Amino acid sequence: MRPCWMIFVVWPVFGAWISPSHSLEGQVACARASETISEQMFVQIGGVPQWITIKGEDRSNPVVLFLHGGPGDALSPYADSVYVGWDKSFTLVQWDQRGAGRTFTKNGPSIEPTMTVERMAQDGIEVTEFLTTHLHQKKIIILGGSWGSVLGVYMAHARPDLFYAYVGVAQMVNWQENLSAGYARVLEMARAAGDQQAITALTAIGPPPWRLVAKWPVYRKWERIYQAKLVTAPPDSMVISPDYASAGEQAQYEAADDFSFLHFWGETLSGPFTKVDLPALGTTFAIPIFIIQGQEDLTAAPELAKAYFDSIKAPRKEFYLVPGTGHEESATSWAVTLKVLIEQVRPLTLTSAVGSASGVSLIGSPYLMHKEDAPRRPEVGV
Repeated sequence: MRPCWMIFVVWPVFGAWISPSHSLEGQVACARASETISEQMFVQIGGVPQWITIKGEDRSNPVVLFLHGGPGDALSPYADSVYVGWDKSFTLVQWDQRGAGRTFTKNGPSIEPTMTVERMAQDGIEVTEFLTTHLHQKKIIILGGSWGSVLGVYMAHARPDLFYAYVGVAQMVNWQENLSAGYARVLEMARAAGDQQAITALTAIGPPPWRLVAKWPVYRKWERIYQAKLVTAPPDSMVISPDYASAGEQAQYEAADDFSFLHFWGETLSGPFTKVDLPALGTTFAIPIFIIQGQEDLTAAPELAKAYFDSIKAPRKEFYLVPGTGHEESATSWAVTLKVLIEQVRPLTLTSAVGSASGVSLIGSPYLMHKEDAPRRPEVGV
């Protein structure tokens, strides 16, 4: 059967409104014979229109809602290249959070006063409610990376009835502790390498906490340099979609990134992100928890993520450490994530019975080791 194309104008769905966009008009491709789905639209979430795309080969498949990082780094422009083949097993949903991507373009900076962690987690819950209704699904899976892992934990605590499981990638725990751990390790590596330029720059700004945003780029420069030295896993394939490739759109993407950074970090490094402390929310969850962490991550320290994982009580929990991977996802970590989704998470959508279990694995595709077999983290060096 040939695909049919429909244009959504305005349609109320349990408090959410699908609204039109200029050349982005909520276009929906529905090839009914195979029940494929390809939709893009603005949906009224938390009082403002927010950009959502939905793609999958079978709309009856489990739904994965991606919570992008940043804050402000929408995944929508790169999703088609990063998640190739994932749509065979899952319906994939990209959401440009307030202050990011096309949601920022649509609303501008006027929504800044509403950009709190709590409000954005509530946005995620409202997106989920829209998806369960729109796609006729009882629950969905949430997958949060970096900043998105913060929203994911908030959402899992607030409305566990909406989710089959939470998958955290590059799991953040406490912004100040993550930053302090990263600074200490970068300085340690610089000293081991005899890198006087890095040592001078890092000791000049001193260890966190900092009260001037100007210190952040000084640290970030050296963090990136030493992160690159640690990464051995192949990079992921991030190619921008032609739909997002215009100069104007890319300029708006960068503007959103800058806007979100200044808001969430703040001039005195006292913005909403700097106050994140996930353990303070409680460590008991009503849904299964899966955490996938790069072994060499300098931004979301794996030892902090593991300590947080150890404190968690959940019907089931698993921790995966991916060798050779830093904070940015690698081809290996994405392969691990898909493997976990298919083999561990997807079965949870087929039954309501979830047994209690927990485990720790160190994964380096295509092998899996138990904790006791996993090699120790290499000594600091370059």
